[in-house]
Amino acid sequence: MKAVGIIVEYNPFHNGHLHHAEQARAESGADLVIAVMSGQFLQRGEPAFADKWARTQMALDAGIDLVIELPYVYATAQASDFAKGGIALLEAIGCSSFCFGSEQGAIAPFLNSRQLLTEHAAEYQYLIHEAVQTGISYPKALNAAYKALTADREGFADLTQPNNILGFHYLEAAQRLGSSMEPLTIQRIGANYHDSIEAGLPIASATGIREAFFKGDSVEQLSAYMPETSIATLKNSENDYGTFGSWEGFYPLLRFTVLRDGPEQLKQYAEVTEGIENLIYQSAKTADNFEAFIALVKSKRFTRTRIQRMMTHIFTGFTWQELHSFAGPEYIRLLGMSSTGRLYLNHIKKNITLPLVSRAADLNGPMGKLDIHATAMYLQGLGSTDMKKEFTTPPIYRG
Repeated sequence: MKAVGIIVEYNPFHNGHLHHAEQARAESGADLVIAVMSGQFLQRGEPAFADKWARTQMALDAGIDLVIELPYVYATAQASDFAKGGIALLEAIGCSSFCFGSEQGAIAPFLNSRQLLTEHAAEYQYLIHEAVQTGISYPKALNAAYKALTADREGFADLTQPNNILGFHYLEAAQRLGSSMEPLTIQRIGANYHDSIEAGLPIASATGIREAFFKGDSVEQLSAYMPETSIATLKNSENDYGTFGSWEGFYPLLRFTVLRDGPEQLKQYAEVTEGIENLIYQSAKTADNFEAFIALVKSKRFTRTRIQRMMTHIFTGFTWQELHSFAGPEYIRLLGMSSTGRLYLNHIKKNITLPLVSRAADLNGPMGKLDIHATAMYLQGLGSTDMKKEFTTPPIYRG
């Protein structure tokens, strides 16, 4: 059996995600689609809108065949490490290709860009260094260096676009891993990554959907942008918890943690660097909501996304020492499967190169324990202390 892999967050699962899955299957000619999905916290440093079980159910109901969890250490990492974790898991579970949505819509420019940066690595690093010295953030320094390197050349990917950036890192991770998976991309359609909802468009961004909900729209009012099955699952999730994940909801606990720990402890947490622990501490003293807090901390050097990742690690207690202790994914945590997915696992199980885990109780190593801890902290943010779901829920099955 032939599998195509996709790396996702489904925060929440919407019509654009459905299009991506269907096109990945069609473009690859695969028998099944395998999704590596972030757990309770996400790459942009945010708590997930709905928990990983709800998002797994949405994915299976929409036709995904296998859902496996991207461990916390990679799910909340900068783009290159996020890609490294996701690609390594797709390789380990035997995918013959991987497919990502992009603004570019064609794979050749990504291959060209990867070759250019490999051949001109020293020049690229020098340009990055020069750009950082001007005081801009590291992501903007990368963009400036790349723009300078490609100024007189044609046929390269536009790496100012968010999905293109992730796609480039997927390709980079696969090549560094020595993967034989074929890289594929499809054109991203509808709203852009950060866009608000626009009436009349059937495809909205997940950002826009979350924004509309927190501004007062009900789950039902967002039905134009998501499959019916996603709406039903979100309604059930809202009934279970009474709310959805957001930094505004989590902020009282985050603020308490920051003020309790103080600057000396804060700088031990992953991604907290360059003395920003002092600003974080002082800002938490005065800001009574998350948006006010972000406004005080954000600067040219520190983007919102980077600050949010810091806050995620502070909230969960994830340290620099822990971050540097992991070399790669240590297991494949199975969250859900279709009948085709189960058939595939039976077919491939002898060739899977990482332990296949279906119960939280079997996550005995540091990486797995971190995932369980992240779930406990996520539930605290939602006002719940019930960890039964994490330990008793078997992989969701959709026959």
